[in-house]
Amino acid sequence: MADGPAHGAGERHLVDRHIADRPTADRPRAALDRRHFLGAATGIAALATGLTGCGSPGGTARGQRPTDPLDAERTRPGSPDWRLRTTGPPDAIEGYPDRVSVLPGEEFGLHVSTTAPGFRISAYRVGWYGGAQARLVWRSDRLAGRRGPAPRWVAGTRTVEAGWPRTTTVRTDGWPPGAYLLRLDADHGHQRYVPLVVRSAATAARTVLMHAVTTWQAYNAWGGHSLYQGRDGSYATRSLAVSFDRPYDATGAEKFLVYERALVVLAERLGLPLAYTTSVDVHRDPSALRGATAVLSLGHDEYWTPQQRDQVTRARDTGTNVAFLGANACFRRVRLDAGPGGPLRTVTCYKTAYRDDPRFAAHHEPPTHDFRAPPAADPESSLTGVFYEGYPTDAPYVVHGADHWLFEGTGVRAGDAFAHLVGVEYDRVTPAAPTPADLEIVAHSPLVCGGRASHADSAYYTVPGGAGVFATGTMRWVEALMAGSRDNGRNHGLDRRTGAFVTRTTENLLRAFAEGPAARLRPPPDRNTDRVYGA
Repeated sequence: MADGPAHGAGERHLVDRHIADRPTADRPRAALDRRHFLGAATGIAALATGLTGCGSPGGTARGQRPTDPLDAERTRPGSPDWRLRTTGPPDAIEGYPDRVSVLPGEEFGLHVSTTAPGFRISAYRVGWYGGAQARLVWRSDRLAGRRGPAPRWVAGTRTVEAGWPRTTTVRTDGWPPGAYLLRLDADHGHQRYVPLVVRSAATAARTVLMHAVTTWQAYNAWGGHSLYQGRDGSYATRSLAVSFDRPYDATGAEKFLVYERALVVLAERLGLPLAYTTSVDVHRDPSALRGATAVLSLGHDEYWTPQQRDQVTRARDTGTNVAFLGANACFRRVRLDAGPGGPLRTVTCYKTAYRDDPRFAAHHEPPTHDFRAPPAADPESSLTGVFYEGYPTDAPYVVHGADHWLFEGTGVRAGDAFAHLVGVEYDRVTPAAPTPADLEIVAHSPLVCGGRASHADSAYYTVPGGAGVFATGTMRWVEALMAGSRDNGRNHGLDRRTGAFVTRTTENLLRAFAEGPAARLRPPPDRNTDRVYGA
């Protein structure tokens, strides 16, 4: 997302005007006038020249369904009490794990600071569970509480590291793969979450949920600093690198709760063969997506390493379907560096100050800034099919290709609109950007952003290897799965009609992508970009 108004004047034209002060799903109204519209001409200017894509493998025959070890897990009763009741003051209780993910049976260290004399840990696996949406898998004995020492400060990169001693070691024996919320319950009644992914040992013939932990960390302002702003709220004092060795701010799991949890619940409810992983694991492990039928980039997935992008591109090119269920995906190029907790514990992104990065200046490593910006320009649209254009907007989502298989059973007609579904950031198909040839615009939504008229697009394309790729073009898609329910806490006016439309469309997408390479099993895209935008 765009960074704040503190950019140098010569850099204001870049797409780096994303969101310097955005700690949650949509920035508060007071911040809106500080953002800038990234119009088509501006975005095209930022493209420069170099173009490419992202990847890994996949495919099963139509109708084949592998034995799924999660089938038994899905029949277990849920635990409706998984939600937080009260967070209390920021320091009441908070913690972080020393690993973003583990395999089932592995252990991780948990670092906790609390003002209470004691606390307990409850591990909830997120899923459908008959509507309860989580199950209690494990609970600790009461542990002694203590305050952690003051955070460490790394001056060169303005990085905050909690540096707390390990409070306890947790073994995950009997924990099925999945997305977990560890709830910390302090003696004085206050609570916080600690997110953890128990990743799958294999992904063959499965739909992979790729949790965007690098993006979670980029926005994490714990200790007063994120990749967007420093303690004084300015872009100039932002961190150049952020550490996993600290808690997440707010509830402890804000990005997961808003942009990912509802999709996990839906995918589990459908009973699809699923696998779980994270952006860090896809970066680290060349086999992380091997044989997958589909890879899902969830609702806010902005920060990618080049290695992650290569893995996803390779998967697409060998038959793995890919879905981008948000906007602004694969936008920032980052590097994963070591931290006090070990390798890959620091997310480095210098953005407009990339020339100050010693690894770029001295070792000629890729710049850690927008993928589309020079040097080493490589716009995201060659993978996503759509091109990030701007913030902020709030507009109806308008159906264009009502007869597309994605919309089967929704009853929509061309021109039908769903209020507030486009926002707060959006993507569009931009003909001047590198765009896959076999692409169809299925929704084309007029909007105004920063006083300028434009469109947001949902798009579907296919590649010769057989994969289909879908991008929603709006950041509110996963949130809309909760529309009209008690969990729709963002309050953007998304109603039950919108929730029903997004849910059915997403079900169509997930079921189709789980069957195998969509280009071989579904009608080809109608190459309509020239008709929509004019040749």
